[in-house]
Amino acid sequence: MAKSIKLLLIFIVLYSFTVKGQNISRKELKDTLQQIPYFTIHKDNYFITGVPTNKAINSNTANAKYQISFKQMITRNVLPWETYLFLTYSQKAFWDIYKDSYPFEEINFNPTIGLGKAFFDKNDRLKGFGTLDFEHESNGRDSIYSRSWNRISLKYSTNISSKTILTIKGWFPFGYKSGNPELLDYVGLGEVTASHDFILNKLSAEIKVRKGLKWDFKGMVRSRLYYRPFKHSSNQYIMLEWFAGYTENLINYDQFTSMVRIGYVIKTNELDFLKGK
Repeated sequence: MAKSIKLLLIFIVLYSFTVKGQNISRKELKDTLQQIPYFTIHKDNYFITGVPTNKAINSNTANAKYQISFKQMITRNVLPWETYLFLTYSQKAFWDIYKDSYPFEEINFNPTIGLGKAFFDKNDRLKGFGTLDFEHESNGRDSIYSRSWNRISLKYSTNISSKTILTIKGWFPFGYKSGNPELLDYVGLGEVTASHDFILNKLSAEIKVRKGLKWDFKGMVRSRLYYRPFKHSSNQYIMLEWFAGYTENLINYDQFTSMVRIGYVIKTNELDFLKGK
C-alpha cells in the first residue's frame, strides 16, 4: 500500500508541474468572494458504504459512513489584515447498516470558527489561501466512552498547477488528555492533502496523509477517487475511498482500520478559485 501511494503522489507532483495556469488577481478574488453565497459546502458531503480489507467480511465488519459539512461566511467585508471571518460545522457518522436494528457505532462532531486570508505575489496574483481556526472535535458521549480534543489550526492551500492543489495543515492541540491521552501518538501534529483533476469536472483524485508523533507506523492514509457519471455539469460524483490507518473515528482512534467504501458525494468546490483561469 505505502509503495502505491508514494508512486501516485510522485506522479501527481511531476505531472502538475507540466501544466501551470494563470492565477487570478486580487480584484478577481474579491469579486468572487462577493458573489459566492454566505452558506456553502465546506468539506465533502457523502454517503458511502464498504468492507474491510484486513479482516473477514460480514455484517459486523461492513458498514456505512456519511458526512454532513457546511460553511457560513459571517461577513463579506474585509476585516483588518484583509481577513474574513467564518463558521464551519462537520458531522461524520459510522452506521452499522448491516446489523440488526441498524445501530450507529460512532458520530463525531467538528464545529470551527476561523479567519481566512489570501496571499498574493508581487504582481498581485493569488499565491495561496490560509486559515487560522479554533476547532473542537468530539463524539458527544460521556464516561469512559467520551472522546474529544481541541486545537488551534493553521492551514495553507496553494495550487501546484491549474489541476493540482496542495494543502498543509498543522495544529496546536489541547484539552485531550482526560479521554484520550495518547491521541497525538496516532493523529500527530498535522496533515498534508494533495488533490488533482485528471479530467476537469469529471475525474479527480485526492490523498491525505497523517503521521503520529512516535517513530513507528502509526498514522493514516486516506485516498479518494471521484468520478462524475452525469452528462450535466454538477458537483455530484461517485466516490471510491480507501482509508488505512488510525483515527478514522474517535472511539477507536488507537485501532488500525483498513476500509474500502464507495458511494455518492456532493463534492466541495471551496478551493476551486486556486486553480486559476
